[in-house]
Amino acid sequence: MEQDPRSQERCIFHIDVNSAFLSWSAVKRLSENPKATDLRTIPSAVGGDVKTRHGIITAKSIPAKKYGVTTGEPVVKALQKCPQLVLIPSDFKTYRTYSKAFMDILHRYCPAVEQASIDEAYMDMTGLSENFAAYSERTGIWFPECAAMQIKNEIRDTLGFTVNVGISVNKLLAKTASDFEKPDRIHTLYPDELEEKFWPMPIDRLFGCGPATAGKLKAIGMDTIGEAAHADPDILRAILGEKAGGYIYKSANGISDSPVETEEEDARGYSNEMTTAVDITRENYAREMPPLIRELSRSVSRRLKRDGVRAFTVGVMVKTDSFKRHSRQTKLPDSTDKEQIIEKTAGTLMEQLLFGRGGLFQKGNRIRLAGVFATGLDRGNYHQISLMEALENMKSAEMERSAREKAGAEKKQRAALDDMMKKIRSRYGQDAVRKGAKPDADENNTAER
Repeated sequence: MEQDPRSQERCIFHIDVNSAFLSWSAVKRLSENPKATDLRTIPSAVGGDVKTRHGIITAKSIPAKKYGVTTGEPVVKALQKCPQLVLIPSDFKTYRTYSKAFMDILHRYCPAVEQASIDEAYMDMTGLSENFAAYSERTGIWFPECAAMQIKNEIRDTLGFTVNVGISVNKLLAKTASDFEKPDRIHTLYPDELEEKFWPMPIDRLFGCGPATAGKLKAIGMDTIGEAAHADPDILRAILGEKAGGYIYKSANGISDSPVETEEEDARGYSNEMTTAVDITRENYAREMPPLIRELSRSVSRRLKRDGVRAFTVGVMVKTDSFKRHSRQTKLPDSTDKEQIIEKTAGTLMEQLLFGRGGLFQKGNRIRLAGVFATGLDRGNYHQISLMEALENMKSAEMERSAREKAGAEKKQRAALDDMMKKIRSRYGQDAVRKGAKPDADENNTAER
C-alpha cells in the first residue's frame, strides 16, 4: 500500500481525553447502573460543592457548552446560563483509575510517551509505521492516521470514553490539532497546513500566549496567529521582551523543538505488539502466530541489547475480537536479552494463554493483536549466568577453538607441501610436478595399448 510521504517525517501525537472528569464520572455511573442517564448526553458539569452550588466548573458536557458554560467559571454563573445544569462532585479516585488505564494503553502502542497531565499525553510515533501495517492494509488508511484511529478506538471501546488525537511534526502543532472539533476526532496540522488551519486562529489560541500577551498583540492590530507569524520579529521582541517575543514568533510559524520527555524505560520495561494480518484462531495458529512471536521477540531483544539491559520477566498479551486484553507472564531463573530465550518463553506462554485450561480459544475468542514484553529489568554490568547459558558459552568456545586449531593445521600442511614442491622443482625442473587431471578416454585407450 502506498504511504503518505509525510509519514516519513517526525511524527508526534497529542492525545486528549474529551471532558475527562465528566466523562470518567459518566463511565463510572454507567458501569454501576447501565440504565443511568449518560451525563455526556445532557447539560452537566463537574464542579464546586454540589449542595451549596458554590465553587467553579472544572469540566462540562458538550450540551452544557452549547449553553455557554465554560470551564473555570463560577458555578452560580453557569447555573444562570443553564438552570437545568446537572452538577456532580469531583471524584479523584475515579479520575486516577481511568487515567492510569488510559496511559497504560498508550504505553502499549509506543515506548515514548510523555504524560502532560492526568488526561493528556504526547507520543513520539516516529518510525513506528511498520507496527500498524496490517491495520493500515485492512482499513485503507495511511500511517499515521491509521495508528491514531486504532489507539482512539481502543480507548473508546475498552474504557468507555473518547479522546481526540492531534498529529503533527512537533508537540506544539499536535496539541493545537487535538483541540480542533470534538469529540472522538483525529486532526492533523502539518507545516503545509498552517496557512489553512493555523494562521486564521485568534492569537489567544496560540499555546503559551496568555491573556496579557494576547492583549498587547491585539493592541497593535495582531489579532490572529498568522499576523504574528508574518510580523517583524524585532517588533515582537520590542513589545513583549526578548524571550517572549522570540517564542511568539517561532510558535506562530509552527516551529518547536521540544522533545517528548519519556519516563525511564526501566520503570515499565520493553514491549512490542502488532495487529494481526488476519484474526488468529485455533485453526490457523500454527501458521500465523509463531512468525509473529518471532518478530516481536526479536524487536524486544534488540531494544534490550541496545540499552545494555536484561529482563527477569517475559510475558505475552493479546487483544481479542471483543477488544478485551489478556496477558500472561513468567519470571526467568536469570535475566536475559537473548532473542531465542524470549521467543521460546513467549511461545510457551502464548500456548498456555490460548490453549490451556480455560484458554481463550476454548471460549471461542479470536485474536486480532499480539504482543511480547520484558520487565523486571537488570541494569547491572555483571550477572550470574545460568547453567544452560554456561554450557552454551562453553560449547561456543570449544567450537571456536576447534576451528582455530583446524585452520592452523591446514596452514601447516599447505606450507609443508609448498616447501616439498619447491625442492622437487629445484632438482628436477619446473614441469616435474603438475596438478593432477582426469585423463580423457583417448589417453586411457592409448595407455592401455
